[in-house]
Amino acid sequence: MQSCNFISPPRSLLMMIGFVLTLVGTPSQARVFNPETFTLKNGMQVVVVPNHRVPVVTHMVWYRVGSADEAANESGIAHFLEHLMFKGTKKRRNGEFSEIVARNGGRENAFTSTDYTAYHQTIAVDRLEMVMEMEADRMTNLVITADQVEPERQVVLEERRSRIENEPGSILSEHLNATLFMSHPYRNPVIGWKHDIEGLDIDRILAFYKRWYAPNNAILVVAGDITAEKLKPLAEKYYGVIPRQPETLRQRAKEPPQQAERRVTLRDKRVQQPSWQRVYLAPGVQWGDSEQADPLELLSNIIGSGASSRFYRSLVIEQKLAVSAGVHYSGDNRGPGRFIIFASPRPGVDIDTLEAAVVKQIETVKQQGVSKDELERAKTRMLAEAIYARDSLSGGARVIGSALATGQTIDDVENWPDRISAISLDAVNDAANSIFNIQQSVTGLLLPDDKS
Repeated sequence: MQSCNFISPPRSLLMMIGFVLTLVGTPSQARVFNPETFTLKNGMQVVVVPNHRVPVVTHMVWYRVGSADEAANESGIAHFLEHLMFKGTKKRRNGEFSEIVARNGGRENAFTSTDYTAYHQTIAVDRLEMVMEMEADRMTNLVITADQVEPERQVVLEERRSRIENEPGSILSEHLNATLFMSHPYRNPVIGWKHDIEGLDIDRILAFYKRWYAPNNAILVVAGDITAEKLKPLAEKYYGVIPRQPETLRQRAKEPPQQAERRVTLRDKRVQQPSWQRVYLAPGVQWGDSEQADPLELLSNIIGSGASSRFYRSLVIEQKLAVSAGVHYSGDNRGPGRFIIFASPRPGVDIDTLEAAVVKQIETVKQQGVSKDELERAKTRMLAEAIYARDSLSGGARVIGSALATGQTIDDVENWPDRISAISLDAVNDAANSIFNIQQSVTGLLLPDDKS
């Protein structure tokens, strides 16, 4: 049984590769997934990631549209449509798609993010043609009625209540995003604001579907026991016959210069564990100084990834001020990236004391940088921790699909090991010196409501 999902923010491409990468040969010869690719006459790109360990495939269709492409007063429409895509088509009744996949021993789902929407099935390779026909069918033949929209609206609203409104940390995250981004649509939640979800009607949903769901705005990625030679005739048979549609430009509001530090504090009686975080507006692979994206990934690994990282060692182990601490960098979006530092205090430790200790660590990194030894160990970790990777059937499909859907190329993915290996110490320290700009950040505090 499918259960739709929304993802916010999208996982970093490099972090995902960290779980799915297998290195081949020396660093200068390293490649990630060794995919095969071709493009159909209607503009749909097709990628094959061979993995012949078992006779199974993961079939994914990625659409280059996400919550950041929504119009004003339509936040959540991409995710709402994702739910409705499991209704009927001109050929199949409501819910039949999922029933057929389950009956044939497969698993399926979908997810929406800021920059893309994806639908996927994992199934025996001899059932691949069946899911290709069904997925191609709903690309253009979706049938939904007003009677179906309202019950699904209630499902989405309940999803919002359970995942956001009942979780103080998620509420704070929404407010942090809305504060960090002054104009860019990343400020809106992927699932949508409640009042917008309540106002979406069938006409606007169908208009969104017709505008964005087209073969030339989609990417087909199939990973598993298949080759491009075998897949191409099937792709041409089912997807290649769908007419190309007029190109739709992804026009988004730009983010203006930021010049003021911001703070957001949420007090809630449901908070059991206080937390502190600071989110910096960051360059990404396609926004700002893109050459800093790889150095920032290395920096985040050095100072905040795992129990051996600087921040964890200092704040948790040595000073015993925190129960957790870490850093996350997300820079593989189409728009701005985010560099996030987070920590939670030990019982009895004041949040101001913890913040002062974190800020001191930040200043140390800015002033002293990281060492050559730290850099080399981070490179080794990032390249070696994924060695089991290629065993993952869906990992390659997810990494390549998300990269292509956000405007990157297969070469960007395949050359990742070489790029990481070539990053200099100066590049990482320059990135550290520039990222920690308090005027381009928002600090978030999650605290219990003592008045309750």
